[in-house]
Amino acid sequence: MPLESYGWTPERQADFAPFAERGLLPGRIVVQQRSHARVMTGDGEVAASLAGKLTHEAGELDFPVTGDWVACSRRPGEGAAIQAVLPRASLFVRRAAGQAQTVQAVAANVDLALLVSSLNADLNPRRLERYLAMALESGVRPVVVLTKADVAQDAAGASAEISAALGGVEVMVISARSGLGMEALADLLAPGLTAVLLGSSGAGKSTIVNALAGEQKMATAAIRESDAHGRHTTTHRELVLLPSGALLLDTPGMRELGLWDAQAGLAATFADLEAEIETLAADCRFRDCRHDAEPGCAVRLALEDGRLDRERWESLAKLREELAQAGSRQRRPSPGKSRRSGTQRPGPASRG
Repeated sequence: MPLESYGWTPERQADFAPFAERGLLPGRIVVQQRSHARVMTGDGEVAASLAGKLTHEAGELDFPVTGDWVACSRRPGEGAAIQAVLPRASLFVRRAAGQAQTVQAVAANVDLALLVSSLNADLNPRRLERYLAMALESGVRPVVVLTKADVAQDAAGASAEISAALGGVEVMVISARSGLGMEALADLLAPGLTAVLLGSSGAGKSTIVNALAGEQKMATAAIRESDAHGRHTTTHRELVLLPSGALLLDTPGMRELGLWDAQAGLAATFADLEAEIETLAADCRFRDCRHDAEPGCAVRLALEDGRLDRERWESLAKLREELAQAGSRQRRPSPGKSRRSGTQRPGPASRG
């Protein structure tokens, strides 16, 4: 399988040149599970593990994830050893689940983020705001995909409400069962483009992969009727090459999505709301009004009479506070390491 099918470009070839001088081979991670991975190389898919040097020297965000381009060493009859991660075009990160304030990389080198939610009781614009901020922080185009339209009472109305609640973001309505919207979704996925599916369990991400692949690539399971919650059927991140030539990265459902250092993404997510607030604030009695309990606050008046969306206002305040608290406690990556991209410079060859 030529690597060009997986997104290899002349620019990446230039990034790889120093590693080629060391006799290393390029590859893209298509499956990643803890310390082991499956890597697509020019000779086909191979099992790979981290080289000792990379394991001991990598910072929090320098470990390879699905979608990464890597430099590997190989020995006849053995798997590959991942020696380095090539510079990334994009990186999706979140605060790791649990109490510890640590960062977790989700996917790398993505061009399009499909934010998936089903048109059932689990549809939640506040959750989608988090996915949207995550995508915008990564510099990737977001598209909300509302699934299971065949069982929704008013799919068009729900689509309009979600778009309005998310500042006008593009929304698509699909049904993998009936085929509704699937052609339009496929049209987004041009050859060589990498898209990531993000959403909670039971949203229909794996069903989308299977429908676009034309075969059962990922396991699926029914959701609970009582609360529309799904079970984790995808337990790892996998990059699938579609017949169209596009690449689709399926991810496990995220029960909680904590934002990590996503101030720019948050600002972009609420840019329209911020503009409304700024316009209203010009009529506040006090120039330094904090829109809290000050008399003559035009922003508070707009919240009370419904001109300003109270739910979005409260959500913005909550997410800002969350980022502020995380910022005061989070562990930063090691000095000299890139936050968002693997930028290790080639040094002496190491043995995996």
